Amino acid sequence: MQGWPIARPGQVIGLLGGSFDPAHEGHAHITRHALKRFGLDQVWWLVSPGNPLKAKGPAELDARMRRARQVIAQPSVKVTDLEARLGTRYTAQTLRALLPRYPGVRFVWLMGADNLASFHHWQDWREIMESVPIGVIARPGDRISARRSKAAQVYNDARLPGLYSQSLGRRIAPAWCFINVLLSDASSTEIRQRGDWS
Repeated sequence: MQGWPIARPGQVIGLLGGSFDPAHEGHAHITRHALKRFGLDQVWWLVSPGNPLKAKGPAELDARMRRARQVIAQPSVKVTDLEARLGTRYTAQTLRALLPRYPGVRFVWLMGADNLASFHHWQDWREIMESVPIGVIARPGDRISARRSKAAQVYNDARLPGLYSQSLGRRIAPAWCFINVLLSDASSTEIRQRGDWS
């Protein structure tokens, strides 16, 4: 395991959580767009010990970390095992433990539009919305269901137009912004089914 990632007060850090089982170009693609469109100083990939919503466990954490570093080798992106270090499994728990460790740092939770569509099923999802701004990146086939989702409706007044996406990290939660990007169809599920990943 590596040490804690470094961030200075005043920086805006995007957090992209997931099992990354395995990491692929789609993850890198949305990360690069998030850095630019949301005006982020860094993005931290939170490679989770396991996804509590999935019945079957992922590949070993070390293997997923190694693969992730191969997929995105750029200085502004840190591949981390923070959830294993913090002993958390759910996003709300992770934010509760992480935010006090980095006083003065502004975090933005990043997710694909598919996650926004089911966000109201996440544990303590309202707490997440009210803890940090959320950047939503459009992925194939998920735009309409995301925009009609319960979370989008409940927090409709907190939605920031895409035109102002650069300021998302400076907003006070709840605040969220939906951006459209050139889409990537890369899928961890398909990579596993092809047998390209253990």
